[in-house]
Amino acid sequence: MLNKIIAIAFIIFFSLNAHSQQALSVSKNNHYLQTSDGKPFFWLGDTGWLLFTKLTTKQADQYLKDRQQKGFNVIQVMILPALTAKDVYGDSALINMNVAHQSSTGYWNHVDTVIDMAAARGLYMALVPVWGGNVKSGLVSEKDAVTYAAFLAKRYAGKPNIIWLNGGDIKGSDSIAVWKAIGSTLYKEDKHHLITFHPRGRMQSSDWFHKDAWLAFNMFQSGHQTYAQDTTQKSYGEDNWKYVMADYRRIPVKPVIDGEPSYEGIPHGLHDTLAPRWTADDVRRYGYWSVFAGAFGYTYGNNSVMQMHRPEDGRGVYGVKEYWSDAIQAPGAAQMLYLKKLMLSHSYFDRIPDQSLIAAGEGKQYERLLATRGKDYAFIYTYTGRNISVNMGHISGKNVKASWYNPRDGSSKEIGTYSNKGVMVFDPPGEQQNGNDWVLVIDKI
Repeated sequence: MLNKIIAIAFIIFFSLNAHSQQALSVSKNNHYLQTSDGKPFFWLGDTGWLLFTKLTTKQADQYLKDRQQKGFNVIQVMILPALTAKDVYGDSALINMNVAHQSSTGYWNHVDTVIDMAAARGLYMALVPVWGGNVKSGLVSEKDAVTYAAFLAKRYAGKPNIIWLNGGDIKGSDSIAVWKAIGSTLYKEDKHHLITFHPRGRMQSSDWFHKDAWLAFNMFQSGHQTYAQDTTQKSYGEDNWKYVMADYRRIPVKPVIDGEPSYEGIPHGLHDTLAPRWTADDVRRYGYWSVFAGAFGYTYGNNSVMQMHRPEDGRGVYGVKEYWSDAIQAPGAAQMLYLKKLMLSHSYFDRIPDQSLIAAGEGKQYERLLATRGKDYAFIYTYTGRNISVNMGHISGKNVKASWYNPRDGSSKEIGTYSNKGVMVFDPPGEQQNGNDWVLVIDKI
């Protein structure tokens, strides 16, 4: 009873103190997102997949407050991890495990409360209606999917901070009729919110749904495997920028984002708990690589946080070593803000990926350089701190100034001013090694 009273108190508090949030839409050039007043929206997401089922209202507020303070603006969450889903208070989401028959109170009121709490903190909720494995197992019919999607559309059409993530770690070709039913029903019944599809690892929504009207933007999952562990036909390995480049060129043009790269603190390949683990260096690399290749934002993830690991959960999965309340302070999470700040510090909608800025040696795997520019500026990212040879003259201005931007702490260091012509070679600070990453910033004078 006390928990219910606390939940009601949160509803009242956040309804009185809610920030006004703007609807999101695709930008005019179809590569980015913007708010209803035309301002850039750089998606900085976190995977809080089990937020609704694992945390109390008070704990959810602790998590959302932390993510707001660290600059995140999107939280990716499962509404139904399983058809047996219950919240921490013991309330079930469904009657008889049927998505077409929702319980009338409890679970859904808790979901509503957390969504409103997020809105009050300026956070958008990217909601997965039902996780993919439930559909692949044949537990959701096309007819029931339509009923369920209509229920969601009606319940949440008035919430300002909703984004729909159809799918959930699944091939679109697995029960494609159900995924199309959910997507098209949400699109028909809810004209206020964007819709995408969260695919299985090493796959992209464009593989199946690019030309579907309901798909507002493409999402891919670059996954948790190393170069050596990637056995897919595409064989992109850790090169998540390759997914971006493929989708960036598709017709019709749609925005694209990496919705699940390797999580900080998770073993390489997921299942071998003795394998090395992905670090803050890796999540930075995935972020800058994908955004500089043309993505409109980036989603970060942490092994402990994505499963909201608690003391009562026992061993957890994927070799988890921390509780979510400690893991929210992982270094990579704090460093994501510096990517967002950099991208919003310069003109936004004119930015394009441009590898022609690199005069020689784009590099392979960890040595890869990624370049992007606007009319009056250019950014080039190196993960290893190796020399960068630049074709000058690709931005406007007779002269330019150059500086180093540090993705680890957001600091900048001036290099000097130069004539905007010919080829210039820039040597980043420190020794060349993985994780000594820098962004070369060139600005018109």
